[in-house]
Amino acid sequence: MSYKNLAFASVTLQSYFMLSPVAARSVFIRCQAIRARSLFSRSRSRTFCFAASTAVSMGKKVGTHNGTFHCDEALGCFMIRLTDKFSGAEIVRSRDQKVLEEMDAVLDVGGIFDPEKDRFDHHQRGFDQTFGRGFNTKLSSAGLIYKYYGPEIIAKELNVDIKHPDVDRVYVALYKSFVEAIDAIDNGINQYDVTDAPKYVDNTNLSARVGKLNPDWIEDQSSEKENAAFVQAMEVTGREFLEALRYQAKSWLPARIIVANCLAARFEVDESGEIMVLKQFCPWKLHLFELEEELKLKPTMKYVLYQDERNNQWRVQAVAVAPGQFESRKPLPAAWRGLRDDELSQETGISGCVFVHISGFIGGNHTFDGVLAMARRALQLS
Repeated sequence: MSYKNLAFASVTLQSYFMLSPVAARSVFIRCQAIRARSLFSRSRSRTFCFAASTAVSMGKKVGTHNGTFHCDEALGCFMIRLTDKFSGAEIVRSRDQKVLEEMDAVLDVGGIFDPEKDRFDHHQRGFDQTFGRGFNTKLSSAGLIYKYYGPEIIAKELNVDIKHPDVDRVYVALYKSFVEAIDAIDNGINQYDVTDAPKYVDNTNLSARVGKLNPDWIEDQSSEKENAAFVQAMEVTGREFLEALRYQAKSWLPARIIVANCLAARFEVDESGEIMVLKQFCPWKLHLFELEEELKLKPTMKYVLYQDERNNQWRVQAVAVAPGQFESRKPLPAAWRGLRDDELSQETGISGCVFVHISGFIGGNHTFDGVLAMARRALQLS
């Protein structure tokens, strides 16, 4: 990789740290200056420094190991540079213990876990740290950085105080949906018990894609090639982390709030408390299950009503017994299933009926009053 291209990669990487144009330009100039004095150290320790510091943390250094890299330390290096303490810090790749001792933070190498001193290795004997909150997966360096610095990163993205309850909600959700898999893969933990040979190979997950960024055995094995690839790995993992975080902030969290508010109003819909109306359609299923468990709701929800704006109709959907299951807690009555329009209205005694699916998991009516009547009638029938 040429120094010109490396400079461009550095600037691209900085774009994900949300630097101003002035700061980004200074990074580019700095990278050009590196061309004259060599970015890559060729000492016996094979230490590599990626320098793109900002005024916030000028002089801070974050150490990780050189050699073959993995998803966890690439993401960990990206995340730690999103913090105020280490914003734009220099990344130093080395296994030289003397070099690592001089670092302000060290992750995935060094044999020490001490968050007060910003030491985040997970390979040493006796290490058993998990995220907590019911998660049992042993942490990698990515999980460690996320555990201790995640709330700050999330609060910045949400533009709220770190103690705001939404920060904690996203913190847990993002670990579950994004970071935990990286921890598990790095620690060699299977997603499920394996008794048979897999039916296909999956080399498309983030950890696998980062692994492929390492120089191939037939390619140039120089430190320059390896270190340039690590910068690319930081960029790839960082981009996907921010995409996942912003999805949680812009889609997941607002949907959760909608479902929570609708759950709170369930007794206004029907005295049974088993029918919920979505005032605004959103992805609701996982939120409903999580909120029911979190709030220990009894009785559980049986039907969710929402408007199908494309057809200007209303839907009644039976809630599944569990996430990802096809079986419903209380499917719509068997006598209604597979019927449509007038035939269905005659069978139910409710005007405006449109259909009921053959499995009984969903039905439709032209009006809200009609679909509510269908849900109430279904509750009464076995």
